[in-house]
Amino acid sequence: MTRRFGSPWFLVFIFFGVVIWRLTSLQLFPDPRVENQSRRQYWIHVPVSTNRGFIYDRNGNALAVSVPSFSFFLDPAFWNPSDAVHLKGILPDSLVDTLSKPLSGRFLWLARKVDIETAEKIRSLKIKGIFEIEEKKRLYPSGSLLSHVLGFCDIDDKGLSGIELMWDKALFSPPGLRVLAKDSSGRTLDISRNDHDHTPTEGGNVSLTIDSRIQFIVERRLEEGIREHSARWGSIICMDPQTGAILSMASWPTFNPNVRTDLSKTQNLLNNSIGRTYEPGSTFKPVVLGISMERGSVHPNESFHCPYRIKIADGHISEAGKNGFGRLSVPEILAKSSNTGMAQIGIRVKPFNMYHSVREWGFGKPTGIELPGAEDGLLSSPEQWRGVVPSNIAIGQGLAITPLHLASAISAIANGGNLLRPHIVSKVVDSSGNIVYNEERQFLRTVLSPQVALWLQRAMVDTVVKGTGRNGAVPGISIAAKTGTAQIAERGEYAKGRWVSSFAGFWPSSDARYVVLVVIGEPSKGKYYGGDVAAPVFRRIVEDMEQIGLLAAVKTEG
Repeated sequence: MTRRFGSPWFLVFIFFGVVIWRLTSLQLFPDPRVENQSRRQYWIHVPVSTNRGFIYDRNGNALAVSVPSFSFFLDPAFWNPSDAVHLKGILPDSLVDTLSKPLSGRFLWLARKVDIETAEKIRSLKIKGIFEIEEKKRLYPSGSLLSHVLGFCDIDDKGLSGIELMWDKALFSPPGLRVLAKDSSGRTLDISRNDHDHTPTEGGNVSLTIDSRIQFIVERRLEEGIREHSARWGSIICMDPQTGAILSMASWPTFNPNVRTDLSKTQNLLNNSIGRTYEPGSTFKPVVLGISMERGSVHPNESFHCPYRIKIADGHISEAGKNGFGRLSVPEILAKSSNTGMAQIGIRVKPFNMYHSVREWGFGKPTGIELPGAEDGLLSSPEQWRGVVPSNIAIGQGLAITPLHLASAISAIANGGNLLRPHIVSKVVDSSGNIVYNEERQFLRTVLSPQVALWLQRAMVDTVVKGTGRNGAVPGISIAAKTGTAQIAERGEYAKGRWVSSFAGFWPSSDARYVVLVVIGEPSKGKYYGGDVAAPVFRRIVEDMEQIGLLAAVKTEG
């Protein structure tokens, strides 16, 4: 027994037992003085926004970037509720009321990504318990320019609409993890800078087909037209008919994604170019005429008697003006936008055939645009095309489309008969530098023969030279176009005094480089015809593009 107790191993066992017991007691029952010291030198992990990817236009101009910003948080362990009164007028009253009461926990956001002025006000108070941290903030350098296409993010930089939402997976950069410590003097130290495990990654980048120069012109002229006619909404699309690339897409009313209060005005967030459906009216007539000619239902050399009003089946079709036109040739029916003439042409094609041809042109289908919120439009089944319905379709009534559907269809006429998928994104690169999306010209189907497409182009030139589109003419530039004036359907009937005015044109007429569709919704200052309301907006856009040199290569000689 004496030998066993004299063993050195017994003494080692006793020593380590005492050490373990002491360590356990210190951890579970720390000395109050040590606890107070540790609270003075605490550390905390704070997730912060990092570098979300950039969005560029076709020329490499940044449209959405991430910039440094200021955020403030509070540690309740160091907070005195009586100090909350000093924050009144700087922070929301509801938050100040919360801060005036005892708080639990160790972390509470006070203000995220505030402007310099607000940050300086909070700093100058030097209130104990409030700490500052640097984050990244989403910034749109051009303000409201292209806002409906770009969209916006939430406070944590997650995409909520537009390109930001559609391509969030590529643009999003996971939150960084800041490790903050507080020394004995009360200073906050960022000790995460050398912590390679928490180095934030960069997001990928998205390049658009948008030309910011054209976008600026289009948005300025759209707002000008809206205000001139006190309209409720509007849309303009500029498209390259040879590739399907969207060069500009504007919608009104608009918003500034940099101003978070603007984001609460939900009526301003709708992208009318892809998310609003309306009856196209007479801008749909070239499509119907093209279908009729392709099917051999009408000959270019024919003429029709076009009175003011004609009866068709169970309904009537009337001209937009107060008088009839008498006998018109087929090109004149298009140039003068005769409803009774087009109604007679439209009923020559069997409803089933017309329906499927209209579908072939992309109406009533998804456009394939790389944006969320795009509508398919409304096109009733051919079984419902009874009585006067086929004639209504022929003049652009009885179906609903989006401006993008029509711009794509007009582009098919402009490029010789090929329907292309419209696209607004040219390339997407992920955070590793890999190209995950690379859009090029995508041919869908041929909807017109080259001969019929050329005939329509010439007929649409007549619309501008001597028809309803004369207000859209620009000296020295050969423009082909079609006007449109449509009533607004509401609860199965057309609302009195509510119209949609539109003008769809392309130039040069024989080898088009640009298609521009102008849609002005519900003008209220007396004028409502497309030739009076939308055509002048189109003309100003063309003139502006010419002035900055975008049309130098497409002007006609002389």
